[in-house]
Amino acid sequence: MTGKVDLKKTHESYQARRGEFRLLQVPPMQYLMLDGSGDPNSSAQFSTALETLYPVAYTLKFASKNHLGRDYVVPPLEGLWWADDFSAFTRPSGSCRV
Repeated sequence: MTGKVDLKKTHESYQARRGEFRLLQVPPMQYLMLDGSGDPNSSAQFSTALETLYPVAYTLKFASKNHLGRDYVVPPLEGLWWADDFSAFTRPSGSCRV
């Protein structure tokens, strides 16, 4: 088995820099994903999604390691959010309505 792959170290799209906006070309990749809506701070659907995604992600990681000899760090959770009023993303914490 070769070394553990860590996408946070090898893909620029996982290397966020505080206070800096960058335009990146992200190569096509496969992701685990669930669709949903609402405020993630209070949404039962969001909690259920997390409870579902992480066990699947780690099951796949260990299957890859044990059966294919390829190990990797499970990438960080990402969210794709939309708001009809984009100022929702710049309001002070606690006042965002998505």
